[in-house]
Amino acid sequence: MTSSGTNPADTDPGRPNPGDTDPGRPDPGGTDPGRPDPGDTGPATGPVPEEGRPGASAAWELLLPAASAPARRRGRALQSALRDAVRSGRLPAGTRLPASRELASDLGVSRGLVTEAYEQLTAESYLRSGRGAGTWVSGTVRPAARTARDLSPRASGFQVDFRPGTPDLALFPRSAWAAAHRTVLDRLPHSALGYPDPRGLPELRMALASLLARRRGVVADPERVVVCSGVAQATTLLGFVLRGRGETTVGAEDPGSPEHASLFASTGLTTLPLPLDDEGLALEPLLRSGVRAVVTTPAHQFPTGIAYSADRRGALLDWARSTSGVIMEDDYDGDFRYDRAPVGALQGLDPEHVVYTGSVSKSLAPGLRLGWLIAPASMTDEIVARKRTMDLGNPSVDQAVLADFVSGGGYDRQLRRCQRAYRERRDALTGALAAYFPGTQVSGISAGLHIIARLPEPCGSQGDFLRRAAAAGIALRPLSDCTADDADAVDDGTVRLVLGYAHLAPAALQNGVRLLAEAVRRGRTAGA
Repeated sequence: MTSSGTNPADTDPGRPNPGDTDPGRPDPGGTDPGRPDPGDTGPATGPVPEEGRPGASAAWELLLPAASAPARRRGRALQSALRDAVRSGRLPAGTRLPASRELASDLGVSRGLVTEAYEQLTAESYLRSGRGAGTWVSGTVRPAARTARDLSPRASGFQVDFRPGTPDLALFPRSAWAAAHRTVLDRLPHSALGYPDPRGLPELRMALASLLARRRGVVADPERVVVCSGVAQATTLLGFVLRGRGETTVGAEDPGSPEHASLFASTGLTTLPLPLDDEGLALEPLLRSGVRAVVTTPAHQFPTGIAYSADRRGALLDWARSTSGVIMEDDYDGDFRYDRAPVGALQGLDPEHVVYTGSVSKSLAPGLRLGWLIAPASMTDEIVARKRTMDLGNPSVDQAVLADFVSGGGYDRQLRRCQRAYRERRDALTGALAAYFPGTQVSGISAGLHIIARLPEPCGSQGDFLRRAAAAGIALRPLSDCTADDADAVDDGTVRLVLGYAHLAPAALQNGVRLLAEAVRRGRTAGA
């Protein structure tokens, strides 16, 4: 390659360049002096000399890096640079391009490369040309906005974010996960990189069935395990199947997770809020509702934190049997119980009437998008068919890594690690509330990744309290955000918060409660 970027193949005087003229015959590209060159219709608009290269136009400087590309890639690089210039609007519609000979001279490349680029982009409608009319940027292309917004649900501008639902992502076992990834890639057969079974890789379904039977008391037939992109996809899979069976409404706990309603709505189902009592989902409203499907969180109800009583679990199953109904069990944090062994899953009592769902979002990381659904036999085929049309299955390598991580004991070690950390943080949060807000009532069992805190009076109205907290850099989620009952949203001087703690270190929890207390004191002083 010469210093000007020309291809050695283009400068060899001993052989013709396939992109240049053949001295033994007329050049079909327009070098025959007896006819005009369709690309050589005059100089480029507004030539401005470039230092060190007389005659180069500043308008084509954007092509110079492509001209300096290695010889084998120079043609494609030139086409790509010219294509991007048109897409971005740097070469607007109606711009007349230089003659191929002239641009080749300016860039220090063979004319054949420029001619080929013009022809390719004309075929793709980026350029237009006609014999004797020159080459122009066509009006077909519309510049695309080159933005990449981040729509992930992250808080910005807050010192402390108490909103629930996020684990400590710093606890993700990077080294162990990377080791499992290397092991999997070394042994994974080529055939495993094809389209997977939409239910999931057999080795992962077997590993999950063993894990869930051992830790959660689930009746788990690997043939009925479906690997999903978290509980969110499991919810929509069930929603589509219920809608296909003619159901129009699903009952949901109130208060409960707001996400359930939006996910079912995306499948065409309406969500009917059903109230709770001290033992779980209240039976009388459920019986009167007429629904034949409900979504529940019986091991650790979100957000109230109660565990369904044994009697209520049995009564709920009786309802499902008598109505031929189905219960979706969202076991979102069932592994994290701090005062005793976790209560087993409801599904273990009646696997034909309970759809069991869970994920690694609280134990590993939500960004992995790995979860599971265990379906009743009567629904399995419909759920698998919907999963196939939805995405053809989850990524094979990710599934294989999780299977290795589970079967090798890494997942159990991760759960123990998280449990120790989250128990410590729960204690740190309740201790800080007792110190800075004496008389705070914390409800629910000692479990999970959040608490319900009823702050003592006087804290002012909930609206004023939340505004003061936001001004102090504290992100909060009131209990009223989780209920459809307007009565719970009334400002009665009582502030009830759903406080997440798993993602915050003990020092950050202490500092956050202190800042919250200072904001309350400032509000009282200002109102005095």
